[in-house]
Amino acid sequence: MFKKIISVAVLAAVVGLLIFGAVNRTLAKTGDNATGLGGSGTNQEENRQGSGGQGVPGNESGPLNLLPAASGDLDANETAALLYMREEEKLAHDVYLTLSAQWSSSIFQNISQSEQTHTDAVKVLIDRYNLTDPNSNTIGVFTNPDLQALYDTLIGRGNQSLGDALQVGAAIEEIDILDLEKYLSQTDNADFQKVFTNLKSGSYNHLSAFTATLYRHTGEVYQPQYLSPEAYLAIVDTAGNTSGNSGGGSGGGYHGGQP
Repeated sequence: MFKKIISVAVLAAVVGLLIFGAVNRTLAKTGDNATGLGGSGTNQEENRQGSGGQGVPGNESGPLNLLPAASGDLDANETAALLYMREEEKLAHDVYLTLSAQWSSSIFQNISQSEQTHTDAVKVLIDRYNLTDPNSNTIGVFTNPDLQALYDTLIGRGNQSLGDALQVGAAIEEIDILDLEKYLSQTDNADFQKVFTNLKSGSYNHLSAFTATLYRHTGEVYQPQYLSPEAYLAIVDTAGNTSGNSGGGSGGGYHGGQP
């Protein structure tokens, strides 16, 4: 009888430990999910973008841990791509930083921080391949004349209203995605593929955040300006699902359901 009591006690203790461990794991997981978006329940589509969309693991934070280069030299297309994307990512940063001073929506300040990480990532490759950096440290100043003209146009439009500013943000991310896809199709360099793919994932999240914020503030359903409707829907669904939301969740762009 005594042995039986001891056996029951031991069994109860083991079960108790298992339950305690399961509860702790559940609480830990809940805590991770609660903080993973960087928001606090409201305005998640704006707040979660502080590091550029944390739903994509490692896409923009921490060391780049670059892969070995596929070759020791760059061809003309790869060189041009690096120099152009360095300034295109700066353009996004500068536009958002400028618009954040004009409008109260926190999304511009948050995503501008992410875009600084983007342009810094491209700078790592520029340094690695001993290229001359075209970047200017002055806000709104660009070496590439096409990007200079685009910046001026976007700022003029974004200053008209908050809705226009959010449309500008979404347009920049569409352009960014298309350019990154083009450059990725032209290279087999492992450095490029790692960095540019991560930048594209961040742009997916940013596009989704801008379009959801547009709907929340203005009630306007975003219509893609450069991407095809099919490509746009696929992107905002991908961004929403990666961030832990179903397609049209708080992290997803508005496309007929709830933003």
